[in-house]
Amino acid sequence: MTASASAPAAPTPLPSPGGPGRIALYYRFTPLADPEAVRLWQRTLAVSLGLTGRIIVSPQGINGTVGGPAEAVKRYVRGTREHPAFRGLEVKWSDGSAADFPRLSVRVRPELVAFGAPERIRVDEHGVVGTGEHLPADQLHALVAERAAEGRPVRFLDGRNSVEAAIGRFEDAVIPAAHTTRDLLEAVDSGSLDHLKDQPVVTYCTGGVRCEVLSALLKDRGFSEVYQLDGGIVRYGEAHGDAGLWHGRLAVFDRRLSLAFTDGAETLGRCVTCGGATSHLANCADPACTTLQVRCPDCVAAHPDHVCPRCLERTPA
Repeated sequence: MTASASAPAAPTPLPSPGGPGRIALYYRFTPLADPEAVRLWQRTLAVSLGLTGRIIVSPQGINGTVGGPAEAVKRYVRGTREHPAFRGLEVKWSDGSAADFPRLSVRVRPELVAFGAPERIRVDEHGVVGTGEHLPADQLHALVAERAAEGRPVRFLDGRNSVEAAIGRFEDAVIPAAHTTRDLLEAVDSGSLDHLKDQPVVTYCTGGVRCEVLSALLKDRGFSEVYQLDGGIVRYGEAHGDAGLWHGRLAVFDRRLSLAFTDGAETLGRCVTCGGATSHLANCADPACTTLQVRCPDCVAAHPDHVCPRCLERTPA
C-alpha cells in the first residue's frame, strides 16, 4: 500500500529559538505516492523552524540530516512524525547546530540512496524488501563470538566510500574501492566481493541507510548469511564507544566532517600530501567539487590550492 501524500501543516515558527544546538539524522524507507508534495511540506516545516541541513525525498521514502537549536529540531521531528508514513520515525541525535550546514536543501530524487539502480530495489510499508537481518549494536559482539566458535569468523563489509573508511572502520573490515555509492553497486555486480558469499557478513555504514540497499543487493546475488548493523556506526558508538570493534573517527556529512565517540579515538588516516598520521578531512580546492581527502591541517594551510585527483585529471596540461 502506498502512503498518502497528505501532510500536517507546518508549526508556528519559534521566536528566535536559542539554547544548545542538536543535529538529527534519520531515514525511513516507505512508498510515497507524491514525493513532491512531501518535499514542499518538509521545506516549509524546516524553514519555519530555522533549520538547515539536507533532506532527500523519493518514491522510496525520506532521508535527512538537519541541525538547529535543540527545541526547534525536536519540534521538526515531532512534526515529521505526524505524517502517516513517518510515524515512529527513528532519529539519531548528536551535538551540533544549524551552522554545521551551509544551507537547507530539500530535494526529490529517484532513489533514497544513489546506487543508480532504483528498479532493483523494492520498498513496502515495512521498508526495503529482502534486506539482510537487522543486527542491533548490543548483539554484534555475541554474533562475532558465536561465529568464531563455529570456525566461521564474521566479515565486516564497509558500505561507505574509501575516504570515510580511511579515518575509521571496523576491525579487519573489507573496504571496497568505492569513490561513490554507485561504485558499491559495481563492486557487488563485478563479483569482487563474491569470496564472502559463504561467510557471515555484517554490512555497516554511518546511520544504516546505505546498508538497507547494500544488504539487499548482496542477498539478491546469493550471499548466504547477511546482516546489517542496525542504526549503523552511530548506534554502535553510542553503545560501545571505542572499547569494542570500531577504530578511529566517524566521517559525517556536515561542516564537522568527522566526530569521535571518545577522546581516546585512534588516528587511522594518513595525509595524502605528507603521509603523516591524521583524521582531518579537507575539501577539494575546486568549489564545484564535493570530494573529500584525508589531509592534515598543516598541509591544508601550506597548500590551499590542492585539488583532488579527479579534478587534476580534468585540468588541461
